[in-house]
Amino acid sequence: MVAVIRLQGVIAASTSPGRLNDASLAPLIEMAFRRGKPRAVALVINSPGGSPVQSALIAARIRRLSDELSVPVLAFVEDVAASGGYWLATAADEIVVDGNSIVGSIGVISAGFGLHEFIARYGIERRVYTSGTSKSQLDMFRPENPEDVTRLRALQDQVHQNFIAQVKDRRGDKLVGADLFTGEFWVGTRAVELGLADAVGQMVPVLKARYGDKLRFRQYGMRRPFLSRLGLQLANDALALAEERTLYARFGL
Repeated sequence: MVAVIRLQGVIAASTSPGRLNDASLAPLIEMAFRRGKPRAVALVINSPGGSPVQSALIAARIRRLSDELSVPVLAFVEDVAASGGYWLATAADEIVVDGNSIVGSIGVISAGFGLHEFIARYGIERRVYTSGTSKSQLDMFRPENPEDVTRLRALQDQVHQNFIAQVKDRRGDKLVGADLFTGEFWVGTRAVELGLADAVGQMVPVLKARYGDKLRFRQYGMRRPFLSRLGLQLANDALALAEERTLYARFGL
């Protein structure tokens, strides 16, 4: 038997439907590794990324259980494993992609809006009172402060280096080339050539070829909240869907 964990959606600490985070996934991951002594755990990944913290926590949990219980982990990428989604994939011992999967985007991004001219045009005055000179940094209703941008980029660089260290630690000598960490992404076949993935294939045939035609699969995945399934959280669901579509759209999906 192989336990199959579906990791689909944006990675975020939010409790919105479809969000992947360590708190909500922990029971599923623990059960997948411990229930019935699986021969392997398969991660089915379809994620454009999100929170680097949650990505690291989920990946670390998978690695701890894999090492503790001596259960191999294989990742199977569907449409996309980019940014935090690729961080999740690196938790596996092997990464298998579709020839058309989007893989990579090893970088850090932060985006926002500048609305100070807009509110000034309509006579709106922004009033902010703080204790601490940096407490209101990057406020979208104030002109951009170069010092704030410098601080943000320094933070981004630290997270980026952590991401790079994760990829190098997990992929090691398989990586080909020095320009893998620019935020660029590739289709599956090219990702294999660059060492970001190991092979092109699909989960069922790959695992049956390895463990036999009689192999059974036990599926684990997140369920939508009961009220959401009844359509009673339409506003939150709509906002979450819009955010998710924006992230997927970055990769042409």
